[in-house]
Amino acid sequence: MLERSEWYDIARDTNWTPSYVSQEELFPPEMGDPYGIPTEEWETFDEPYKVAYREYVNIQREKDSAAYSVKAALARSKFYDQADEGWASVLKLHYGAVALTEYQACQFQARMSRFGPSPAMRNMSVYGMLDELRHTQLQLFFPHELVHLDRQYDWAHQAQHSKNWAVLGGRHAMDDIMMTRDAITSSVMVSFAFETALTNLQMIGLSTDAANMGDHTFANLITSIQSDEARHAQLGTPTIEIMIRNGRKKEAQQAMDIALWRVWRLFSITVGIPMDYYIPLEQRHMSFKEFMHEWVINQWERQVQDLGLERPWYWDIFLLDIDNHHHCQQGGIWSWRPTVWWNPPGAVGPAEREWLEEKYPGWNESYGSYWDVITNNLLQGHEEKTHPQCIPIICNMCQIPISHRPGPEWGARAYQREYGERRYNFCTEVCRWIFDTDPERYKDHETIVDRMYSGEIDPPTLENVLTYMGIGVISEGGRDGHDYGWVEGFRAQAAE
Repeated sequence: MLERSEWYDIARDTNWTPSYVSQEELFPPEMGDPYGIPTEEWETFDEPYKVAYREYVNIQREKDSAAYSVKAALARSKFYDQADEGWASVLKLHYGAVALTEYQACQFQARMSRFGPSPAMRNMSVYGMLDELRHTQLQLFFPHELVHLDRQYDWAHQAQHSKNWAVLGGRHAMDDIMMTRDAITSSVMVSFAFETALTNLQMIGLSTDAANMGDHTFANLITSIQSDEARHAQLGTPTIEIMIRNGRKKEAQQAMDIALWRVWRLFSITVGIPMDYYIPLEQRHMSFKEFMHEWVINQWERQVQDLGLERPWYWDIFLLDIDNHHHCQQGGIWSWRPTVWWNPPGAVGPAEREWLEEKYPGWNESYGSYWDVITNNLLQGHEEKTHPQCIPIICNMCQIPISHRPGPEWGARAYQREYGERRYNFCTEVCRWIFDTDPERYKDHETIVDRMYSGEIDPPTLENVLTYMGIGVISEGGRDGHDYGWVEGFRAQAAE
């Protein structure tokens, strides 16, 4: 019967002085706080979003009821039977990349709820753990009912258990920042650099895109998830404040810098490509570059500086990457389309190219030159020439093919590092720098190309590689999402 403010702090602050074991045994530094910050400092941790368990359960029950009710109400609409394949590819890519990553996040939150040195952190991370479990359940259940339409939706359940090259890259990054760090470092990396900077905002943009497409089931699902992200994404902010106050600014800065870049390389593919290529032109509400500058550059950067941290040292490289990375990977993923679990549209017809040139001045001269060759081959009936006959060089950090802007401003190069008896290749100075921060941590991981040459995939034929990655086992690989329909605009121009 009391107001929450009258009892909340007492109920939340459940620290105690252990008498049967030492503090170090109860909260091992390698799992909790490796920085030696005093317990009384962690007791000042104060989360922005305060919620009691009764309130939490009531709110989450309403969210689940809304999400499943909308799904049931729209089940007869046949939207997914008739959905544009570009939008279907957005869903397949999203579910395969995200569903079980949410379960990883559940385990990350669980580590903070057990080993976090602050009682407030432990309390809030319990809610975060329950959030992530709910997100996992939703994003496994919704695509499961679409499997009868297309087996590619089954990758929501299967992707993270496979050795697909795209999954190897995502798992490498998520294992690094979520699964193998102490509670404090992970809270900076995941809650602040990952969730506050990118995923919370991604959900806002994705729900808008879904509504524009008329997919109200998915829009409602994503809105339900985003409202949770906004709460538990805040766990990193008070952690950073305490670290800086106790002389650990350098460590907080490095953790943020590593995580932002690691997640950005994946985020640019899973969000940037769909926004600028997969969503039909008439439904695009902004370009990926506009989205990044409005939501991340202008807002998250201000949060970083307000906290007392600096922009990452690679900020200029990051800004350049916003203009380039997802365009590079759109070309690469489309060219190697049989290796992925969705059907990536080329989506570079005359109208789309005009839009891309407007949003990214110089696109036609650079990326357009790559697509010119593909377009000419398709117009001449040489579809087989649009499939590469070579193996790309893969970055030993982000696990993504090394690429950069083509054309007159050619920028692709491999940044290398010799360590032990091995040479490592990196796509950027940033990926090489991350490796240099802790070579022993990263040195033994093998890219999909390494596995071909090490004998793990034997013989390293295309058929064996695809089987190794789950293609043809879980579902068939990708094809052009619109069956090359985007080329017809150029055919009409040639006829004129």
